[in-house]
Amino acid sequence: MNETLPPKTCSIDRLVTKEAEVNKVLAGEKTACRRNGRYADIGETMELQGTAFTVTNVYQQALGDLTVEHAKAEGHTSVDEYRDSILAMHPGMPWLPHMKVWVHEFQKAE
Repeated sequence: MNETLPPKTCSIDRLVTKEAEVNKVLAGEKTACRRNGRYADIGETMELQGTAFTVTNVYQQALGDLTVEHAKAEGHTSVDEYRDSILAMHPGMPWLPHMKVWVHEFQKAE
């Protein structure tokens, strides 16, 4: 299934690292993480504070295609709130509608 994806650019343990984001994942408020690179393969597991989460989907998406549902999966109430949080974490980064990011969707492991 992963043979169509390019090689990972980072490791899964770097996917969710900020304490506030980790807490959102643990609370079930965050089920996706967008990154400039590919951090995980489908089926790969990450562990956060002793809880395992399995990556269920990995795909590319343009920032301009984000919906409110996507923002909610990221743990935010709106696309604007999500955008503002990303730009606050990455000063100087442009928010370009055509810019592609890698979406990593995950769920608590069985």
